[in-house]
Amino acid sequence: MGETEEIRKWQVVYSSSASRQKKKLPKFVTTQLANLAWDLEHRGPVQPKWPHYSPLKKSKHILSRSYHCHIKSGRPTYVVCWQITDKTIEIFYVGTHENAPY
Repeated sequence: MGETEEIRKWQVVYSSSASRQKKKLPKFVTTQLANLAWDLEHRGPVQPKWPHYSPLKKSKHILSRSYHCHIKSGRPTYVVCWQITDKTIEIFYVGTHENAPY
């Protein structure tokens, strides 16, 4: 009868640095980032369908339960890094592979 509203399982947020990085991305990469954010919000932090998806190794600057994937291959390659806490997914890096924090 009426439209059914989707139930969102996860809240996706951007760190302040990722928000700044996002503004500098080429349009195609911004579109891919929006697609990944939708997948994260509706399907959760595990995203094996995205290229080069993998958990990140915990370190001084990387928390446990952190992940990354590529959203554009070639030169330059663009990557996204995110971490999870409870039901929140924080994107903390979006940019070129060369400058990635891992």
